[in-house]
Amino acid sequence: MKMKALIALVVAMVFTLGVVGLSFAAEVKGTVTRIDGSKVTIKDAAGKESTVAVKNAKEIKVGEMVTVKDGTAQKKAASGGY
Repeated sequence: MKMKALIALVVAMVFTLGVVGLSFAAEVKGTVTRIDGSKVTIKDAAGKESTVAVKNAKEIKVGEMVTVKDGTAQKKAASGGY
């Protein structure tokens, strides 16, 4: 019985930390590599991938360069780069 409670606690902690990580991302810049509902995965210039929750995920596409700040994605002009 204790083992089930321990497993449930660990699963809850992992889920909570994952959600907190999504909501506290200050600013992320890079190329969109994946969109899953409101979660967007972005690869920065160094190759690091970050997943953030975005309010306007339907307005962006995979391959676009964006800056995500406070949960809103802004597209980067094609001539610029990160």
